[in-house]
Amino acid sequence: MRNNTRLKSISFGVLISTGMLTAPVSAIVTRHDKPAEQYLASKTDFPPLATFYNIGVHGTLIAPEWVLTAAHTVFCLNPGQLIAVGDESVEVKARYSYPSYKLGEQNDLALIQLARPVLSVEPAKLYRRQDERDLELWFIGSGGTGTGLTGETIGYKENNGVLRKAQNKVVAVTQSDLRFVFESGEKGLELEGVSGNGDSGGPAYLKKEDGYYLLGVSSRVDSWFKDVGEYGVKELYTRVSSHANWIDKVMSADDAERAKLGSSDGFLQPGMTAENLPGICASISLKPQS
Repeated sequence: MRNNTRLKSISFGVLISTGMLTAPVSAIVTRHDKPAEQYLASKTDFPPLATFYNIGVHGTLIAPEWVLTAAHTVFCLNPGQLIAVGDESVEVKARYSYPSYKLGEQNDLALIQLARPVLSVEPAKLYRRQDERDLELWFIGSGGTGTGLTGETIGYKENNGVLRKAQNKVVAVTQSDLRFVFESGEKGLELEGVSGNGDSGGPAYLKKEDGYYLLGVSSRVDSWFKDVGEYGVKELYTRVSSHANWIDKVMSADDAERAKLGSSDGFLQPGMTAENLPGICASISLKPQS
């Protein structure tokens, strides 16, 4: 049976003749019948949000020295690469992806070890209960945007990193994933939306009295005839509760044990090669925050 899932990733096209990079991406896609400004967000809406590249792509701080993201986002997250957490720029020390992950499939999860602890942001808590079905969660991310009727109409360059957030409900769970559907009209939540390609690795989260809880990590689309962001599209987020034991083991292990617990594969996207990857990474890398 053919796998109908597609990565919610960065679809890179490298223009070899000019050395330039084009990367059509989208961020939070919103309802067409709600004011766009209601979806605008800031860092205070989800302080543990980490941003990897100048085109978006995210993770979540879950411990002072650890960020959780999707494995398919790690292609440029090499030692020394800068990422942003809150108002801080911090270097990557190492990356550890789920050992059985294959590009485009389930268990799309990776841990990014930071070169120093981030102490200005309270990390999100891992959601460990397995009662996620029917919970109403929040997404957040930056990049381009659009509506369920049109898909993306504003690219990431024009959007210039503006954050948006949206709600969605968990309609089903598997051992690996949480499933969401982008509903319209009365079926949708007040600020119904979905994430897009530039939001890969970003959170599905809840805010409670004792802080933020991370329930899912943005992974891929599970629809034959729907593009990312269209009404009716089905999305999969990697389920944190099912992977909490692996996360705990990696964070508590020493370096030698971590190497056995996780993969260091870069999971190169279509259009990426070992030869052009350095140029791609240079073009999308973040600058130090002032």
